[in-house]
Amino acid sequence: MSLSIIVPVYNEEKNIKKTITKIDTILKKSDLKNYEIIIVNDGSTDNTNKTLKQSKINFNLIEHERNMGYGASIKSGIKKSKYNVIAITDADGTYPIEKIPEMYNKIKNYDMVVGSRTGKSVKIPIIRKPAKWFIGKLANYLAGFKIPDINSGLRLFKKEDALRFFKILPNGFSFTTTITLAMLTNDMQIKYIPINYMKRKGKSKIRPIRDTLNFIQLIIRTVMYFNPLKIFVPVSLILLLISLIVFIYSYLALPKILDTTVSILFISSIQILAIGMLADMINKRNN
Repeated sequence: MSLSIIVPVYNEEKNIKKTITKIDTILKKSDLKNYEIIIVNDGSTDNTNKTLKQSKINFNLIEHERNMGYGASIKSGIKKSKYNVIAITDADGTYPIEKIPEMYNKIKNYDMVVGSRTGKSVKIPIIRKPAKWFIGKLANYLAGFKIPDINSGLRLFKKEDALRFFKILPNGFSFTTTITLAMLTNDMQIKYIPINYMKRKGKSKIRPIRDTLNFIQLIIRTVMYFNPLKIFVPVSLILLLISLIVFIYSYLALPKILDTTVSILFISSIQILAIGMLADMINKRNN
């Protein structure tokens, strides 16, 4: 009954004291015999550091001299953690920390337990919903699994599993997305628990356009790493379909068949399929 809880913090002077106090209170009332709170101050430029040092709560503090990113903060916490079960949550008070003991009780039967923001009260900003929907649909297809919440920041997992994927886990906000896809594409078991999601106080650190593009790129890259055929086969089929359409159109509507265009598209389709099969063979051999 041991737990390391990691809280990445960047410019959260208004929220961090309340958050760590709530974590400590909840864990003291739980059945956990041993736990540690690890706060990672990711180069904050406000009074976060001062607020942390004034706190009377017992926690381990890791300080980054500069802002290195959400994922980098979690990875720093994982390296310093002394227990095998890791919990992560945000410092802004948006996640229901009181769910952690319930999630901990389920982790023995799963590889990861995630708080899915599908509860009765979910305060996700409207501007983020279209991107979240698109990213979710793309991830569902590529992973071959319906993911209720791909990038929830409240989750529990085992340290040994995180270290297994350490080299591909990014330093930015895509940490949670990547570890989710890495586990799913390796047939690991994830349990989703519906949770509420409160409105945050202060300004969000997420940059909608830039971070959405990064999420998409990371999803494709991660799936290519573990299941490359999910990417290469559809691209190959699309090129094959286009070559067939061009052939039929030029045969019926033009005086001459566009044989060069058709040949390039067809050969490209075969080449991409061959590359995908080769990548899949290398991936399976390495595993």
